[in-house]
Amino acid sequence: MRDDPRGGRVKAAGNAVFGFRWQKLMRHRTQVLMDVCVLSFAFGMAYLLRFEFLLTHETRRTLFTQLPMVLFVQIGTMWAWGIYKQIWRYVGIADLKRIGPAAASATSLLLLLRLRFPGSHAILRVPLSVSLIDAILGFGGVVLLRVTRRVLFEWFEQSAERAGTSNPKRKPILLVGAGRAGVLAAREIVGRGNLEIEVKGFVDDDLEKVGSVVSNIKVLGTTKDLPMLVKEHGIDHVVITIAKASRREIMRIFKICEQIRVKARIIPGLYDILQGHVAVSSIRDVEIEDLLGRAPVQLDISTVRGFLTGKTVMVTGAGGSIGSELCRQVARFEPQRILLVERAEPFLFEIDRELKRAWQDMEIVPLVSDVTDAPRMQEIFLQWRPHVVLHAAAHKHVPMMELNPGEAVKNNVLGTETLAEIAGEFSAETFVLISTDKAVNPTSVMGATKRVAELVIQAMEGSHKTRYLAVRFGNVLGSTGSVIPIFKDQIRRGGPVTVTHPEMKRYFMTIPEASQLVLQAGAMGEGGEIFILDMGEPVDILSLAEDMIRLSGFRPKEDIEIVFTGLRPGEKLFEELGRTTDLVDRTKHPKIFVGRIPPADAVDVLDAVGRLREAAHGTDEQAIRDQLEAMVPEARLGPPLRYITSSESAFPDRK
Repeated sequence: MRDDPRGGRVKAAGNAVFGFRWQKLMRHRTQVLMDVCVLSFAFGMAYLLRFEFLLTHETRRTLFTQLPMVLFVQIGTMWAWGIYKQIWRYVGIADLKRIGPAAASATSLLLLLRLRFPGSHAILRVPLSVSLIDAILGFGGVVLLRVTRRVLFEWFEQSAERAGTSNPKRKPILLVGAGRAGVLAAREIVGRGNLEIEVKGFVDDDLEKVGSVVSNIKVLGTTKDLPMLVKEHGIDHVVITIAKASRREIMRIFKICEQIRVKARIIPGLYDILQGHVAVSSIRDVEIEDLLGRAPVQLDISTVRGFLTGKTVMVTGAGGSIGSELCRQVARFEPQRILLVERAEPFLFEIDRELKRAWQDMEIVPLVSDVTDAPRMQEIFLQWRPHVVLHAAAHKHVPMMELNPGEAVKNNVLGTETLAEIAGEFSAETFVLISTDKAVNPTSVMGATKRVAELVIQAMEGSHKTRYLAVRFGNVLGSTGSVIPIFKDQIRRGGPVTVTHPEMKRYFMTIPEASQLVLQAGAMGEGGEIFILDMGEPVDILSLAEDMIRLSGFRPKEDIEIVFTGLRPGEKLFEELGRTTDLVDRTKHPKIFVGRIPPADAVDVLDAVGRLREAAHGTDEQAIRDQLEAMVPEARLGPPLRYITSSESAFPDRK
C-alpha cells in the first residue's frame, strides 16, 4: 500500500507547527515561571492582608485550592494580551501599558466567576477584596520584575561595552534640541558605552525647558549660549537633534558653530529612525541635503494604500535614482509584487538585492528589459499583468542628449508610447509618467522629448480602460549626474567648483519627497492630468556651491576656487514648472497642483510621433529638432552640435 504524499506533507507541516509552538513556549518558560512566583506571592499576601494575617485552617485550604485557578486566569490573560511577545531587556512604557488591560481582564473574569456561581463552588468564589488587592500587588510585581530586568541588562551592557572600549577618553558633546528626537539620541548614547562621546547637556530655544532635566541630562541654555557653553565644557562638537529642523534653522545653528570654531553634526531624521532605516546614534556631518530639506511629506495613506496594496506594480528605470526610491516607497504599502524593469544589469542587481533584504516576504521580480523593446514588454505584461505602471525610465542628462537627439527620442518618446500602448492593451489600471520641469518652454532636446511624452500620455487617455497621467517636478537632491554629487567630487579633489552662471537657479526636492508625491498623485489622478509638484523656492546655485564648500570645512573662493563656465547647450538660467497660459488648480494635497493643459488632438499627436520615429532612426539631426519644434511650438532648440576635441574647450559647440 502506497503512502499518500500529500498526507505526509500535511503531517510534516503539522509537526513543524507544533514544534515551533513548543519551542516558542519553552523560550518563555523562564518568564512564565518568574511571573507565577510573583503572582503566587501576591495572592498569598492578598489573603494575609484581607484576614489581618490570621488565617484559619479552612482559609488556608481555600487559598491553596483557588491559587491554581487564579494563576491560570492571570497568566492566560497576559498571554492573550501579548505580554509574552515582549523582549524583557528592551521593555518600554508602550509594552508596560499592556499589563494594565491584562490585569483588568483577569480581575473582571475572577469577579464574574464569583458572581455567576453559587456558594458551593468555593474554588471559584475568590473574595472581592482579595481579588482587588491581588491585582494591585500581583501585576505591580509583574511590572517591577520587567523594569528590574531592563535596568540590569542596560547596566551590564554598559559595563561590558565600556570595558571593551579602546579609547577611554570620551569626547564631550552638546545636543541641540531637547524634543523627542533629542531624547531618543540621548538615551541611546548614554545606554551604549562604546560611542566614545559624552553628553554634557541639551541646548534648546524653548525657555521653559532651560534649567530642567530631560532623561537625566540638564538643558543648559539656548543656542545663543552656545559660545559660552562650548568654552565652559570644552565641547568637541555640537549635534543637532531636532526632528523637523528647517533649512533656515539648521543653517543658523551651523553658522553659530562656524563662528565659534566647533564642528556641527546632525542625527538622521526622526522618520528614518522610527522606520528603522538608521540608528539614533548614527551621528553624521551636516550635509547640503539638510540645508535644502523641507518638512516631511504628509501622505493620504488610505488613498495611496488603495492604489497600491495587493497590486502588481511595475517600475521602469527601477535601478535609477527616482526609480529605486519609488520601489522603496511602493514596498511600504504591501503590494502583491513589484516588477523591477531596468536595462542596466548592475543597477538592477543592487535594487533587487536591497529590496529582497528589507522585504523578505514580498515578491520582487527583477526584469532585464528595455522599454523600447516591444516584444519583450508584451511578454512581461502577458506573464505578470501589472495593475500600476510607474514609468521612470528616461534619458535625462541635458548636454548629453544635445549630442544624441535620436537616442533621446527613442527612449523618452518612443519608449513611452510603446509602454503606454501595451499597458492599455493589457488593461493596466494606472500609467504614471515621470516628467520634468524642463518640459516647460523647452530649450533642450531632453526637455522637448519629455514634453512630447506628456502629449503622448494625454493622447492615450480614453483609448483604453487605463488611466494615464504625468507628474512633473524639478531636480532631486543626490540623483545621478545632478549638481550636488558633482560639487562634492570637485571639493574632494580640492577644486575648482564649476558653476555655469552666477545667476543660475534651480528647484530642488529630496528623492523620497518626490517619490512619495508621485504615488500620491497617481492615487488621486482620474486620467489625462499633468500634475505639478510644489518645489518650494528656487535655490541659487552659487550659494549652494558656497554652502557645500563651508560644510566641507573650507572657505569659498579662498581654500576652494569657484569658476564660472557658462551655460551648457540646452540649459536655462531659470526652470519653470508651468507655463503662464496653463490653468493650474489646487488639489486636496497641499504640495500637488494639476495643470489643466489642453491636450492636443490624439490623431495628430500619434501621426507626428510616427514622423518623429522616422527622423530618430535616420541620420539627419536637424530633422529631429525640426519635428520636435513642430510638435512643441513653444520649444526653442538650437542647431545640432559638433563636439570640439581640442584642449581649448571641454564643451560641445553649435555647428
